[in-house]
Amino acid sequence: MIVVHHLNDSRSQRILWLLEELGLPYEIKRYERDAVTRLAPPELKAVHPLGKSPVITDEGRTIHESGAIIDYLVRRPGGGRLAPPAGGEAYETYVQWLHYAEGSAMLPLMLQLYVGRLGDASAPLQPRIDSEIANHLDYIEQALAGGDWLMGEFSAADIQMSFVGEVARAFGRLQDRPNLMAWVARFQARPAYRKALEAGGAYNLAG
Repeated sequence: MIVVHHLNDSRSQRILWLLEELGLPYEIKRYERDAVTRLAPPELKAVHPLGKSPVITDEGRTIHESGAIIDYLVRRPGGGRLAPPAGGEAYETYVQWLHYAEGSAMLPLMLQLYVGRLGDASAPLQPRIDSEIANHLDYIEQALAGGDWLMGEFSAADIQMSFVGEVARAFGRLQDRPNLMAWVARFQARPAYRKALEAGGAYNLAG
């Protein structure tokens, strides 16, 4: 049985969503952030030394990092569903989205989250952060032009990238990006997304 070590207000929510889309059975082991520090509890270090979420355990394996978890679930228990066939050009594009989400797109948004707590002290950094956020969101906006999904049809790339869209919207960065705004509304309307939200609980992405 796949066990999702689920931290509230975290990227592990999209792992629950993927499992619902794939129709795979799973269990949730819940962890709560410290109400003051917002850090993960030390109990997560018993699962993986980094003490971070998402983490899954399956058949004696412990897998961390969202992209690696999504790749594993799609390839192995998912039988390749929600991904293009390996070896083709579409697959290479799909893999780029899996890595891009956390490797590039989330960085300026996370910087915004952290420096936003500094008040006036963040002023010297803000123009560069704003520029980088705009650069990445404009890139995704263009990628969605003329289509509903990043790969043309719905795939695990949309699930991996979903956190970027949701955090950007929470920061009020999508008003002039209609493709991105519509994409977020579209995936949030999916039955599997809603079922995963019921299972994992509501989350606050800008806090």
